[in-house]
Amino acid sequence: MTLYYVLGVLGVLLLMGGGYQLGRYRYDRQLAQAKGRAADLLREARLKAEAEQQARLLQAERQIALQRAGLEERINRREAKLDELESRLLKRESRLESKAGQLEQTEKSLSEDLQRVEALISQGELLLSSEQVRLEAQAGLSSAEARAQLLQLVEAEAQRFFAKRISLLKEQAQAQAEREARKIIATAIQRYASDEVEISTVSLVPLPNDDYKGRVIGREGRNIRAFEALTGVEVLVDDTPDTVVLSCFHPIRREVARMAMEKLVEDGRIHPAQIKKQVDKAKEQVAARIKEEGQRAVLEAGLEGLHPELVMLLGRLAFRTSYGQNQLRHSLEVSFIAGALASELGLDPKQARRAGLLHDIGKAVDHQVEGSHSLISTELARRYGESEEVVQAILAHNEEVEPQAVLDILIQAADALSAARPGARQETFTSYIQRLSDLESICQAFPGVSEAYAIQAGREVRVMVRPEEVNDDLAAKLSYDIARCIEEELHYPGEIKVQVIRSIRFSESAR
Repeated sequence: MTLYYVLGVLGVLLLMGGGYQLGRYRYDRQLAQAKGRAADLLREARLKAEAEQQARLLQAERQIALQRAGLEERINRREAKLDELESRLLKRESRLESKAGQLEQTEKSLSEDLQRVEALISQGELLLSSEQVRLEAQAGLSSAEARAQLLQLVEAEAQRFFAKRISLLKEQAQAQAEREARKIIATAIQRYASDEVEISTVSLVPLPNDDYKGRVIGREGRNIRAFEALTGVEVLVDDTPDTVVLSCFHPIRREVARMAMEKLVEDGRIHPAQIKKQVDKAKEQVAARIKEEGQRAVLEAGLEGLHPELVMLLGRLAFRTSYGQNQLRHSLEVSFIAGALASELGLDPKQARRAGLLHDIGKAVDHQVEGSHSLISTELARRYGESEEVVQAILAHNEEVEPQAVLDILIQAADALSAARPGARQETFTSYIQRLSDLESICQAFPGVSEAYAIQAGREVRVMVRPEEVNDDLAAKLSYDIARCIEEELHYPGEIKVQVIRSIRFSESAR
């Protein structure tokens, strides 16, 4: 039993020893393999690093070679340039040495000439002294007295000569100035050419057929009355085929009426409510068009930075005439002519165009504000931030004050050139427009009057009153007072009919 036990222990020990040896053998083998792989990896890494280092060295050598070649090329170019400069300096030095020799020779020659001149002067002084003594003895005058007489004669002759010369120079300068002025004005005028269209006081609205005339008139004329009351424009339905005539001296009211009438005819529904709706829409569209016209004018004049209110007022000028000339086109024409004149004279053309464009801006509101259009234009320009030079030019263009700067004269000249151009203005038409405007202004001056419209070419005026302020009795008296005032303040052929209209409406909702 003990033997078996010992043999078992020995067997176990042998197995353990064999396992240990076998494990040690495997461990040593794996360690050797790992060391071999590590050595291989280290060798590969070393070879790869050497290859990369070699590649980088080659790349660096190539870059150095390229930089060296570029540097050598720049050095060669600089050396060539320095050689050229050196050659030019040598040539210049040679020329300077040659000129220095010439100057020395000239100086020597001048020195000799100076010596000869000094000798001649000395001889002349001796001769002059002896001759002076001889002349004094013969004339019985001292040298001082003779000198005084000679100076008097020379002064008198010089005064006559210079007087003639100054007179001649003044004439030549004036003639030259006139020629230059004509040339500058002609150049400025030729640089700007514009069309001029005669402004009419009527607008024609085409109808699809004559049956529409009945719709326009309405039952017992209610449509025409409503349209005229809302727009202040006279509606003429006559024998003209397929046409309705709108007559009004006020271009903005006439344009509103034309657009509203065209929409009514296009829609086909013509009654007082629809008329009011279309008139309101037309007023909004005309207001938008006024803004667009102002912006277009500013863009056409090549300006920027104008206050929006000035742009709107410029747009209103598109619907204003002066002696038959469209006021916005006139302002643009003055702007271009003033800019051209300023360019010819070496002044700031943009400032001149700005003053020219705004010189009549007051005409857009002069029926609402007291004072001449020049003063109104000046106040508007100053209020909306224009420079003092532009404000002064606007004020002086209509001789409200004496011109103080060249720009003032330029605006005066450009305004006169635009107005004096053949066909630009018509006196009779403007007088007619002014008479109608005065007629409306007289009516609007009475208390309680809301609106006044001159129609029938000024033979009739319709006065709208506020019903809460003017009752029926006062309306009758108001028509009499207006008629008497027109008789006293206006001169006109024939008679003018005054119609005072008091309209009041009551409405209630049924639920």
